[in-house]
Amino acid sequence: MKELSLNILDVAKNSVRAGASLIHISLMTDTNAWLTLRIVDNGCGMDHETLHRVTDPFYTTRTTRKVGLGLPLLKLAAEQTGGSLSIESSVQVPHNGTTLEARFDTSSIDCMPLGDIISTVCILIAGSPEIDFVFTDSSDHHSVSLDTREIRQVLGDGISLAEPEIQQWIQEYLTEQYTSESQQQTD
Repeated sequence: MKELSLNILDVAKNSVRAGASLIHISLMTDTNAWLTLRIVDNGCGMDHETLHRVTDPFYTTRTTRKVGLGLPLLKLAAEQTGGSLSIESSVQVPHNGTTLEARFDTSSIDCMPLGDIISTVCILIAGSPEIDFVFTDSSDHHSVSLDTREIRQVLGDGISLAEPEIQQWIQEYLTEQYTSESQQQTD
């Protein structure tokens, strides 16, 4: 994958397949140019064996193919910048779920670009409108957030987050946050 946003899409889709009802996606860039990606879900979690094999490219729980490259490629991308990938998971109810954290040195020549994170968030919400997503992206230069639970409170019952008008609003809302933050930096 050539962009981090595609890795985020892949990992979040794993959370969807794990039966998560809430997925937190956060990006945080610190003053030393380290980007931390965290994806936390309340899905079914992974057992001990799966957790230890999940970054092996020749291991997958899918029946449609014999390899699973999403997490191994994300781990490689992080490590190529001098960063790391860690995964914690539990199958014990009520604390089941998975937490993935990847760290990237954004000053490294090997650091892949973030890509179109706004479209990634919109695709995730449109593809799984019954799931709640909390997205945050913060650095010294910007602070962007979206919580679908808040959108649902405003919309009320019966309106899907996959509706084209809602998707357009979400895209414009995120774009406005990124744009206003970058304009404040130039003022």
